[in-house]
Amino acid sequence: KAHSAAASLRGIAYGDELGQAVITYRKAMGESGTLYSSTVVCPPTSFRPIEGSTAADTTTTTTTSDVPTSTSTTIATPSKFVTHKSGLSVDVAAASAQRSSLPANPTAPRSLDELLPITIEPIDPPATLLLSHPRKLTVLIVNHSDRAMNLQLQMRLSHMTGVVVCGSSFLTLGEVPPRGGSCAVEVRLVALVAGLFEVKGFYVVDLTTGMEVGMPSLFEVFVELPEEMGE
Repeated sequence: KAHSAAASLRGIAYGDELGQAVITYRKAMGESGTLYSSTVVCPPTSFRPIEGSTAADTTTTTTTSDVPTSTSTTIATPSKFVTHKSGLSVDVAAASAQRSSLPANPTAPRSLDELLPITIEPIDPPATLLLSHPRKLTVLIVNHSDRAMNLQLQMRLSHMTGVVVCGSSFLTLGEVPPRGGSCAVEVRLVALVAGLFEVKGFYVVDLTTGMEVGMPSLFEVFVELPEEMGE
């Protein structure tokens, strides 16, 4: 666990020192000793598209808001990795800085900041939810690209399981400045089934270009039965 003040606010992220592995041994003749590894550093986040999809697909998207039916570019497809206070926006910023410091390589895999020009992170997400009890969640949307974007947050029920959005399925955010510009909004979630679930199905759409960015699962949450139902 990272103990810095920054880590306590954004969670463990790329570059944080996680500690050392310590191995204690005892030989057959009674000799003992201890081995220490080098300091373990949190690696950069990877973003793998779901099997059968690509990291940049062209799709036709229809929404029930002020986004017209149009051909849009999906920059990233939600994958199976889960973040929970992982500092995803910090990882993306670090990937951008690393890419800018290296010579251009057209054959290199796409950098994390290219796959996720926009990120969504939950602020202090709950570890548990009560079944059928709506709960507010604040999410931080960060624009990592080089241009301002007119954004809309969409929560797609078809991509949600167990825990779904309660109320409007989209929020128009307005223009978010480039290079780290951000905004925080509240959404409401409600659990429909007891058990352990991923909170997912979050997308951000650029209303100007039609570009949409699908997010990985935001966090995991355990849904509990209320006391009156558990008795």
